[in-house]
Amino acid sequence: MTADPITLGFLGLGALLLLIVLRMPVAYAMILVGAGGIMLVVPNGQRVMMAQLKNLPYGVFSNYDLSVIPMFILMGALATRAGFSQALFRATNAWLGWMRGGTAMAAIAACAGFGAVSGSSLATASTMGKVALPELRRYRYSGALATGTLAAGGVLGILIPPSVVLVIYAIIVEANIVTMFMAAFVPGMIAVVFFLLTIAVYVAARPGAGPAGGAGSRAEFRAASLGVIPVLVIFGLVLGGIYGGLYGPTPAAAVGVFLVWLFSLFQTRLTWADWRAALLETAATSGMIYLILLGAELVKIYLSRVRLPQVTAEWILGTGLEPFTVLLLLLAALVLLGCLMDSLSMILLVIPFFWPVLVALNGGPFQGAAGAGFGMSTDDLKIWFGILALIVVELGLITPPVGMNVFVISAMARDVPMIETFRGVMPFFAAEIVRVALILAFPAIVLWLPQMLAR
Repeated sequence: MTADPITLGFLGLGALLLLIVLRMPVAYAMILVGAGGIMLVVPNGQRVMMAQLKNLPYGVFSNYDLSVIPMFILMGALATRAGFSQALFRATNAWLGWMRGGTAMAAIAACAGFGAVSGSSLATASTMGKVALPELRRYRYSGALATGTLAAGGVLGILIPPSVVLVIYAIIVEANIVTMFMAAFVPGMIAVVFFLLTIAVYVAARPGAGPAGGAGSRAEFRAASLGVIPVLVIFGLVLGGIYGGLYGPTPAAAVGVFLVWLFSLFQTRLTWADWRAALLETAATSGMIYLILLGAELVKIYLSRVRLPQVTAEWILGTGLEPFTVLLLLLAALVLLGCLMDSLSMILLVIPFFWPVLVALNGGPFQGAAGAGFGMSTDDLKIWFGILALIVVELGLITPPVGMNVFVISAMARDVPMIETFRGVMPFFAAEIVRVALILAFPAIVLWLPQMLAR
C-alpha cells in the first residue's frame, strides 16, 4: 500500500462526496466507499469485509430504537392521506388569516403542526405547499413571501418532535431519545415564534406583499377549529405520553398510527388504496434509511481503521483553537454540506466524524459535571450539540444556491422565479441565525426542559 492510512481516509471522504454530487444514491455511495476502504486498509480486506457483511447488517437493523422510524413514517404517511394537513391549515387560517400576513402565518403554524406528525422537512414542505400555496395566491401574496414562507416552514419538520433525524442522531451518539425530544421542544417553539415575527416585520415593511384575508363567519371558524381536534389529540397523546413517561418512543408511534386510523375511520377518509400507498411509502423510505445506516456503519469502520477521527481531533487540539471557535467552524461546515445532501444522510456521515472532536475538546468522555471545554458534561453536550446540529442542517435546506426545500416549492410554483423564492426565504434564514446565536449563548434554552422533567 503506497499511501498512508490518513491520506486514504481523506481520499475516501472525497470519493464519497464526489459520488453524492454525481447523484449516486447516498446509501450506495456509503456502502461502496466503506466496503472499498475496508478492503484497502485492512489486511485480508476481502475476507474481513465478507465477515462484516455476515453479521453487521443484523447488528445494525436489530437495534430496537430503530423500530420507531417506520412507525413515525407510517403515521406521517397516513396523516397526509387522511387530510390532516388541510385541517391544520384551515384552522390556523381561521385563527390568523384576518391579519395582514395572516395566511402566511397560518402556513407556518400549520407546518409546525404537520411537522410534529410527519417528522420530515421535505414532506412538510411538499404537503403544506400543495395545501397553502393556492390560498396564498388567492389572496395575492407576493411570490417571494408565499414561496419563501413555505420553504422556510418546511424546515420545522426536522426539529419539532417527534423527528426521525433526531432519533438517528440520538442513536449515533448514544443519547436518550426521549431526552432529545424534550430538548427539541423549546427551540422548535422559538422557531415558530421567530418565523411569525419575521412575517409580521416583512408585511409591515411591504404591506402589499401580504394582504389581510377576509374574516370567515362564526360557523366557519367553529367548523375549522373542530376539524383540528384530531391532530391536537394525536400530538398531545403521543408527545404527552413520551414526556410523562407512560411509554417510550416506539409505543408512542404505534399509538399515533392507531389514532390516525381511528379518526380517519370515523371521517371515512382513508381508503384501501390510501393504506396500500402509505404502507409502500413507509417500506420504501424505511428501507432507504436502513441502507443508509448500514453504509454509514461501514464508513465509520473504515474511518476508524485509518484513525481519521482521532487524528483530526488530535490535530484540532494541537492548533490551540478555542472550543467555541471549533464548534462554530463545525456548524458552518454542516450548513455547507446541507446544500449537497439531505439532512439524514448528512447526520449519519458527519456526526460520527465531528462528535469525537467535540468530546476531546470538552475534556474527554469521562470528565465530571463540568467539562473543561464547554463547561458541561458529555451528556449535556450531546443534547446541546444535537439541537444545534439539527438547526444548522435546517439552514442547509434553505441556503442558496442548492436549498432542497426551495427546489421543492419552486417545482410547485413555476411562475415564481427561483431567485424570488431565495429572496423570500432570506428573512427566515436571518431569524434562524438569531436562534442559533441564542442557543450558543444560552445552552439552558435546550437543557432546561430535560433537566426539569428529570427531577
